Amino acid sequence: NPAARSRPGAWGGSSSSAMQANGAGGGGQQQPPPPQGPAGPELGCLAAQNGEASSGSAAGEPLAHANGLLPSASAANSSGGGSSPGGLSVNNGVPAAGGPGSAAAELGGGGGGSALKKKKRLSQSDEDVIRLIGQHLHGLGLNQTVDLLMQESGCRLEHPSATKFRNHVMEGEWDKAENDLNELKPLVHSPHAIVRMKFLLLQQKYLEYLEDGKVLEALQVLRCELTPLKYNTDRIHVLSGYLMCSHAEDLRAKAEWEGKGTASRSKLLDKLQTYLPPSVMLPPRRLQNLLRQAVELQRDRCLYHNTKLDNNLDSVSLLIDHVCSRKQFPCYTQQILTEHCNEVWFCKFSNDGTKLATGSKDTTVIIWQVDPDTHQLKLLKTLEGHAYGVSYIAWSPDDNYLVACGPDDCSELWLWNVQTGELRTKMSQSHEDSLTSVAWNPDGKRFVTGGQRGQFYQCDLDGNLLDSWEGVRVQCLWCLSDGKTVLASDTHQRIRGYNFEDLTDRNIVQEDHPIMSFTISKNGRLALLNVATQGVHLWDLQDRVLVRKYQGVTQGFYTIHSCFGGHNEDFIASGSEDHKVYIWHKRSELPIAELTGHTRTVNCVSWNPQIPSMMASASDDGTVRIWGPAPFIDNQDIEGKATSMYI
Repeated sequence: NPAARSRPGAWGGSSSSAMQANGAGGGGQQQPPPPQGPAGPELGCLAAQNGEASSGSAAGEPLAHANGLLPSASAANSSGGGSSPGGLSVNNGVPAAGGPGSAAAELGGGGGGSALKKKKRLSQSDEDVIRLIGQHLHGLGLNQTVDLLMQESGCRLEHPSATKFRNHVMEGEWDKAENDLNELKPLVHSPHAIVRMKFLLLQQKYLEYLEDGKVLEALQVLRCELTPLKYNTDRIHVLSGYLMCSHAEDLRAKAEWEGKGTASRSKLLDKLQTYLPPSVMLPPRRLQNLLRQAVELQRDRCLYHNTKLDNNLDSVSLLIDHVCSRKQFPCYTQQILTEHCNEVWFCKFSNDGTKLATGSKDTTVIIWQVDPDTHQLKLLKTLEGHAYGVSYIAWSPDDNYLVACGPDDCSELWLWNVQTGELRTKMSQSHEDSLTSVAWNPDGKRFVTGGQRGQFYQCDLDGNLLDSWEGVRVQCLWCLSDGKTVLASDTHQRIRGYNFEDLTDRNIVQEDHPIMSFTISKNGRLALLNVATQGVHLWDLQDRVLVRKYQGVTQGFYTIHSCFGGHNEDFIASGSEDHKVYIWHKRSELPIAELTGHTRTVNCVSWNPQIPSMMASASDDGTVRIWGPAPFIDNQDIEGKATSMYI
């Protein structure tokens, strides 16, 4: 049959020859050619698809499969698309014929059998997936596999004009690439996109000429090709300055450009692609980006995800969904510290996570050392002499010093050298003062302190008064990272920002009930408030809006300190007057865990900033509990086990 083609997937046929297409028998009747687009057969879907019959070749030529592979011997020896009973002809591992249930039997088995059932057309999503897989395989260099995939599926990886354009860009054939842009023009949605794409092309062409020392050619591109575009004249001025570069290294450094070659041209292609619809050319590394987004979404939805975020797909398995067990979360009592002999009012891990400081009504501060391997704590130092008890502690930014404050009737403040255990400063401005809160300036050389009787001071490490703010009744303090602004909650149920340099202040947060305590996230964006009779509130300081009210905690008029914690500060923990510790995921109002074990009010919680699986809680029951993951042996009767709150 002279009309038959040897190209894989071509249409036509004869009664004496047939092609097995992935298990479907070939019919003897000649089939009409498929409809083709204006650009020829390359633009339309290829006819040979899985399960569809295709023609044989001319008489005497070997039979070809739809995937371009030679058929097996049994298929080649059978006539009219049939085979001997029980014989198997395999194409890509799929039986092609044989037995009463075979495709040949269904189709009549003879040379002039009934019309073939056409394969159902691929859905749009199926075609998208095939293209994504093809792009990924192409990136791995498996080009023959890509050709076979596109051929069998009847899809195309990208528009033929885009393929030409890609090749010409990667080969540095700039004139041909410009001509390709004219072909792509009808396919581009934005009328200005072609101008921008041409500008990017000519910019690369110009830089490559300069790197090769072809200054005259580069100047010609600048004057006669780039400038007439009348696009981004500021950039053209910058490009003209590169003419003064004395050598290639200088050019690459000033232009922040990788130089002539695959790297810079690939980056150029990535930029150019953004102007083309995905139906013409897929965005670069599209499959990898989709998979990465899927992994990130699963992590975001994981209530207990508490490990460092790694966007590298090699660090996860794509074969299973991401899930973190509650047993990996700090929900279980690892250690109970009983050295205090009265209520424990405060606890705080050092910035480097190696120490824990606890303050108690028993007039002492105890410094605990964290074992980096076992995560067990042991007593390091006891700092004594705080006659009124210790209700607040602040570590200096370098962890060398620690400031301790007392309750409302305490007018003194203690500054301790943590390394030596010596008292560096005991500060008291007036016996009528109330110094109940303190915060370090980020420079580590100053701190601010205040209380509800109207004192608000800035001091140096020797306790010398540097500045004071009159009439501010302070409940809690925090220094922002700018080194200038101090946030203070006051008796007017608000948090205000005070600038000690220009003596200005402004309102930031306004609540309807007293703010008992607050803490700020590492990035300075979020504030976590414990509000009397209301519980725990999350505020956005930049937008000055209430983001979320967390449920479950019991908060009266006790001062309870909550905290951010975990990797990326994704979690929030707070003590409660119902003797529990509550943990929330930052984005969810309902608790993901309630930790039991304490027998009286839990006054304070602190999450280790360097060990995301470690948390401490201090209680009026006189103990400090260290919380961590479940032990290796799962004991449901463990003291201080967590109750999971599924949402």
